[in-house]
Amino acid sequence: MPVTLEDVLAARTGLDEVMRATPLKYSRGLSERVGAEVLLKCENLQRAGSFKFRGAYTRISRLSDEEKSRGVVTASAGNHAQGVALAAQMLGIRAKVYMPVGAPMPKVNATRGYGAEIEQVGQTLDEAMPHAQEYAREAGAIYIHPFDHPDIVAGQGTCGLEILEQCPDVKTVVVGVGGGGLIAGISVVMKALKPDVRIVGVQAEGAAAYPVSLKAGHPVPCTDMRTMADGIAVGLPGKVPFEIVQRYVDRVDTVTEEGISRALLFLLERSKLVVEPAGGVTAARLLQAPEAGWEGPVVAVLSGGNIDPLLMLRIIRHGMAAAGRYLHLSVRVPDKPGNLAKLLSDCADLDANVLEVEHVRTNPALRVDEVEIALQLETKSREHCDAVLRTLRDNGYRLVTSDVLP
Repeated sequence: MPVTLEDVLAARTGLDEVMRATPLKYSRGLSERVGAEVLLKCENLQRAGSFKFRGAYTRISRLSDEEKSRGVVTASAGNHAQGVALAAQMLGIRAKVYMPVGAPMPKVNATRGYGAEIEQVGQTLDEAMPHAQEYAREAGAIYIHPFDHPDIVAGQGTCGLEILEQCPDVKTVVVGVGGGGLIAGISVVMKALKPDVRIVGVQAEGAAAYPVSLKAGHPVPCTDMRTMADGIAVGLPGKVPFEIVQRYVDRVDTVTEEGISRALLFLLERSKLVVEPAGGVTAARLLQAPEAGWEGPVVAVLSGGNIDPLLMLRIIRHGMAAAGRYLHLSVRVPDKPGNLAKLLSDCADLDANVLEVEHVRTNPALRVDEVEIALQLETKSREHCDAVLRTLRDNGYRLVTSDVLP
């Protein structure tokens, strides 16, 4: 194996004075859903907002003085960028970071705030990476790969050491997967110290290179990536982590975009944790298949919390819609004074909050003496949506359309 337990232990020694040991938080909500004890490893509370600081500091701190004098360069969608920038700042080293054009602004601003020079190129990490590698060749800077280096994997593996210290009887560890550095490092630790632990990787359905690669027996590129989870939108697994994942990880599953948004909302509501999409895929997997026979204690790693507030607003809305918290309906009623007020009153009696109202009289499908009223309602659940629709029908309203808003 390219990384051993001894490598991870050595990385831990180098990180002791600069890294936070992140908390392991019991999740009653997830435990109830899964039917087993579920604990959340809160790497969203790590320095720079993600686990990436562990690997970045380990790699950069091990450079020779001559290498440090040349500066470092990397490519990242955000979390590795912040980890490299912070580590370089702490070690007094120049850092340049290539980030995709669409990288979340809070990640861009935080990276710049740690003193790194930023250049935005391409639309994805895979498009930005060649620019960073070319700069390294031309300027002589040391390229710090986001995941495909033994020092990076060893640094990320220190998260696994903490998990075992905080939950010695852990039976299952669920880890989000992009390039594979985090799950590779954790699996090295688990298989060396507690080999019966089951390790499950999770990728976004729209950016899932690992399942195909594991089936093929070698890294296979994922050419069309579409996911809100920018932190794990990696088109090609790294050679170093892939070798470890192939040997030690039990399986790699996928989750839907709807599942991710629902999980982030669940973590915000039930655990009071702000988590980015890439960090929430583990919770999404547990929520998506709670009946899958998870053996507890289950530790789900929340890998990062660097989320753009604007994206959080969209995700909250999307997650609420997926949970049946919005309902759109249209009814046709006689065009007489008081019918709109009566409909709104009936909705209030059903405890459905009216968000928008549209009064339509010009639809050619309408009779001369009727009007169509379109409502957008704030509801409590899919069951509540069903109850609202059923009661309105029972009250004599002619429903034209109804939809739980996506």
